[in-house]
Parts: sequence; C-alpha cells; structure tokens
Amino acid sequence: MRSHHRSDTDEAPTETTESESPVIELTDVSFGYTATPVVEDISVSIDPGEYVAVVGPNGSGKSTLMRLLLGLLEPDAGTAELFGVDATAFDDGARVGYVAQRAGTGQDMPITVREVVKMGRFPHVGFGRLSAADWRIVDKAIETVGMTGFADRRITNLSGGQRQRAFIARALAGEADLLVLDEPTVGVDTESVDAFYELLDVLHADGITVLLIEHDLQAVTEHAERVICLNREIYFDGPSAEFTDSAALARAFGTGAQSLTGGGG
Repeated sequence: MRSHHRSDTDEAPTETTESESPVIELTDVSFGYTATPVVEDISVSIDPGEYVAVVGPNGSGKSTLMRLLLGLLEPDAGTAELFGVDATAFDDGARVGYVAQRAGTGQDMPITVREVVKMGRFPHVGFGRLSAADWRIVDKAIETVGMTGFADRRITNLSGGQRQRAFIARALAGEADLLVLDEPTVGVDTESVDAFYELLDVLHADGITVLLIEHDLQAVTEHAERVICLNREIYFDGPSAEFTDSAALARAFGTGAQSLTGGGG
C-alpha cells in the first residue's frame, strides 16, 4: 500500500511539488438548485494530511458542498479544485475514497467483504484479473480496518459499523489519498462508533487526508483537528478546540446542543 508518511525532509523549499498543493480548494463558490443559493461565497482550502470535519444543521448545505468538492456538481460561481484540477474534470478516482451514509452501496448484494474491498483495485487494474500483489493490497486493507475475520462474510450479514469498515477498506485498497465520509455513523451503535473513530485516527496518523461530514459534534471536536461550520455560508473554520467555545455554534445551529440527530444537508 502506498506510504502516506511524510517527513520534513520530503519538503523542498525551493520548489512546489504536487504533495504541497491543496487537496481541496474552493474559491468563492456558490451553488443553488433554484434561484436561492444552497451554499454561498464558500472559500476553503484543505492541505494534504489534514483531518477536517464539516458540521451544520440539517439543510445547511453540507451534502451539496461535498458534491461540489467531489466534482459531482459544478458551481454556479467560483471554482472548485481537487488535487489542483477542476473538480468536475478530475478523473483519478483511485486518489479519492468515498464512504456514504449507511454504506448503502452493495449492502443488498450477495457479495463478501473481500469482494467489496477488491473493487478498490479496479481503478488500477480495470475489471481484469487481480495480480498476487493486488490481492496482498486487498488483504492488507482488510487487516488494517480489523475485518480479517469477516473477509468471507457477506456484506448483508454485517452490522452497520462493520459495513462502514469494509467500505473504508475498499478506499484503502484503492490507495486513496483523500477519504471523504458522509455522516458515516448514522445508524451505527455507540460502541462501533467509538471503534470507527479510533480507526479514522489511525488512518489520519498514517497521513491520509480525512474530510468528514458529521452530525455528532462531540465526536467531531474529540477527533477532527479542524472544524468547518456551515449554514449556507461558513460560520467557523478553525481548530476543533476553539469551535465549541465560539459564537459560531449558536449562530449556525441556533442552539448549543452537542449532537444533532438526522442526516441530510
């Protein structure tokens, strides 16, 4: 698996390398499905290796923002870039791992964990046969997320937390540099949520850039390094430790609650 570790010696101050460029860069982005903007004047830059959480009340534009930065939507105004390329033109799918809410993709298919994780290699090898080296990467990804004992278990027979681990393993098998998770703990039991966040901490420590859309504010402030609070526009963008004490929480949510239930946004 690609090494994500970086050191001070990797950086050459006299030249700009791809690794030093932002993973995500939104500049003055606005978008609306009608004449009313869903997000407005959003400027965000996320560097390699950051662990960033996007929070906001239901209907605040979180999911729209995610689609814009992944290139699934084109801004009405402004620019969205992914790894230095216009997000809508970005075609290196192996570099981005996406984990959806409730991990619905493949959930109803009679396929095993190993078969799901195998899909992560397709951007590298197409739909042909995987080599022995590819299978080693698949098995290593399964081991990394603690699912080796479930490799031959069907996805339909897993708990919500186990399914999410399988889909993270698929991203790891693809050797993703960026992991985007859309409210991944919805419907997952508390114990599994704790283990899930521990896994994200490990992956982040290994150098993977993590972008998390989450409704659980307590989990966000405990694990993410940086919080972006959104309600059509950005109310806060800074260190997680400063977020809960900021006025942005009350202004964006209209409440000081530590957790908001429900998805969407």
